[in-house]
Amino acid sequence: MKKRHFTYLACTATLLGTFAGTAPASAAHRTLVVHPGESIQKAVNAARSGDTVLVLAGTYRGSVTVRTAGVTLRGVGHRTVIKPAAKTSATPATSKKASVTCSGNGNGICVVGGKNKALRNVTVADLKVTGFSRTGLWSMGTDHLTVRRVTADDNGQWGIAQEHSTRGVFRENTARGNGDAGLFLANNVKAEQGAADSKGALVERNHLEDNRIGITVRRLRNLTVTSNYLTDNCAGVFVVGDENKPRAGALTVSDNRLERNNKYCPKTARLPYLKGSGIVLTGTEKALVTRNTVIGHSGRSPLSGGIVLFKSFVGATSERNRITGNHLENNAPADLVNQEAAKRKNAFDGNSCRASKPAGLC
Repeated sequence: MKKRHFTYLACTATLLGTFAGTAPASAAHRTLVVHPGESIQKAVNAARSGDTVLVLAGTYRGSVTVRTAGVTLRGVGHRTVIKPAAKTSATPATSKKASVTCSGNGNGICVVGGKNKALRNVTVADLKVTGFSRTGLWSMGTDHLTVRRVTADDNGQWGIAQEHSTRGVFRENTARGNGDAGLFLANNVKAEQGAADSKGALVERNHLEDNRIGITVRRLRNLTVTSNYLTDNCAGVFVVGDENKPRAGALTVSDNRLERNNKYCPKTARLPYLKGSGIVLTGTEKALVTRNTVIGHSGRSPLSGGIVLFKSFVGATSERNRITGNHLENNAPADLVNQEAAKRKNAFDGNSCRASKPAGLC
């Protein structure tokens, strides 16, 4: 059967209205349509800044790498599925150069900037990426990346992950059954260094379920985690710092709903076993944790509890954080847990809760 080539939609109003929901594109802003059996990577390679690669419903095998600024990679929802290439299939010549690093590292979609120049204004939306040995969607060296309505299920490490990036927006995504964090943001995955300024990154209205950790923020500053729903993970939200400077923190965790994150996960080289942790701050400073609803967490790990301040395992303290206006109930060993010394000046005020360690925080 003869394979079709991906289609350019530059002026067909009916098709654009059906698939893209936009007015007819000009020649300068094209829509490149990928049908089942065609190469997403080939379309991405052909895209210019301002173009949209629209991937129709179907299952597509193989990794995809985006290296062009201003490109939108979009599916038609959960019916657009990206899975690993079959082990017996050779990588097509048209995509090998672009995707070898992505697929070789076990990732599904990769958005990659240059070493000294951020890749700007890329959008990935409305598709599902599943079954990759490492990460469903991984990005590095980006600025103003938007990831929205992406489903990242059953990937070996992270569902959606980002490092060395600024001003990312992660909105209305779903991450379930991933080996580590459903959504992971960090300054640097491999090196120990001070926290980076994310310049206002936003993690908003995502659904995180049945991962090891729902959302991990590691060694970052200046971002907001808000209005997310987290359930059945081993831990809900983990904000991680260490002894490096600048310190992690100066961020906001607000208006999230966390319910029964009571899955058991065994210990690692860095952490004890996890079970029953709602929001954990470890080695952070000047974080604001406010208006969250944290219900039904129970465990005996050192990190168990509704909202927990924990001295990191490398000795970094949590200092000058404010936990205020949260609603907590039925969390054990307590709704609020502060394992830092009083002189660290962490503030607990205006929270609705029944039990704390030490007593008196509610």
